[in-house]
Amino acid sequence: MNSTLKRCLQDLEERIDAEEESRLLREWTDFAEGRHDCGEVFAPKRAKSSPPRVDWPKVNINDAIEDFDLMALHQYRLCSELLAGGGGNLLEVRANYGTPIIPSLFGAELFIMPRDTDTLPTNWPLGEDGLSRILDGGVPDVRAALGGRTLAMGAHFLEIAAAFPKVENYIQVYHPDTQGPMDLCELLWGSTLFCALIEEPDRVKALLDLITRTYCEFLHAWDDVCPFQFGCNPHWGMLIKGTIFLREDSCMNLSPDMVREFVVPHDQRLLSEFGGGAVHFCGRGDHFVELLTAMEGVSAVNISQPEFNDMETIFRATVDRGINLVGLAPTAVAQALANDRPLRGRVHQAG
Repeated sequence: MNSTLKRCLQDLEERIDAEEESRLLREWTDFAEGRHDCGEVFAPKRAKSSPPRVDWPKVNINDAIEDFDLMALHQYRLCSELLAGGGGNLLEVRANYGTPIIPSLFGAELFIMPRDTDTLPTNWPLGEDGLSRILDGGVPDVRAALGGRTLAMGAHFLEIAAAFPKVENYIQVYHPDTQGPMDLCELLWGSTLFCALIEEPDRVKALLDLITRTYCEFLHAWDDVCPFQFGCNPHWGMLIKGTIFLREDSCMNLSPDMVREFVVPHDQRLLSEFGGGAVHFCGRGDHFVELLTAMEGVSAVNISQPEFNDMETIFRATVDRGINLVGLAPTAVAQALANDRPLRGRVHQAG
């Protein structure tokens, strides 16, 4: 551990209020398990802010992905900012290597973004020869490429936190960005995937099956390093009932029938394998959200752009079914309350 990271972690250690963090975790657990009884909306806050007492350097993500201590500093700085702002999210960190973690296992070449964007990398699609190669090759080594780096970073989080009791006890490590099977399929295949869904459906399904099996093996390897908790698990500063947080951004481009045929079977397999969890999508998803929330084990939904959705459809598919809607933008919450729309204590307002 370098001296800068050690100094900053000591600052966090001194600023963490154990009683306050325990209270927040209890409130989040009650919300995640459907026991929130403090009104229509869950909007937790810390009792007071706690500004940093040392200078926390800003780490560019391009540097963080190359150095474990810099990745730790990048993530723990977010916790410092949360304490300084007094927000109600939980203190959490992750091995933050972006969407290409699983694609890299199949040999996908990374596309590193320019430094001035300070943005996580993506990957180049494999092309026809690459797709044929991986379909013939079976599940890859999940400890290779970014997979191995991600697993090692998870272990590093546990190692460095062990020297700081409150950091270890109150800052949780959540699972890395493993996306969802269809999103990963698009990352590997490229934009021609959307034609292939019609022209080569069996080949797409074969790739989705391979991705899902790889996804399972990788998350089991992650669980060996950073064990999932029984009951509820952290993600994005929130707490969800279950284990995994699936991303299904590609679904905005699909019809409900395509989601039912190509997405639901693989998502359901993962939810069943890992004891349920949450689903996220960007953009418009009101045309398929009911298919996602009908899957066994879905406990929460997160959407990024409520303004693109018919929110009444979203509410019917989530809160009316006893499923939490987490991280909802304050403007969408305010509009629902102004319209006297019952939220049933199942909506978490983003802070």
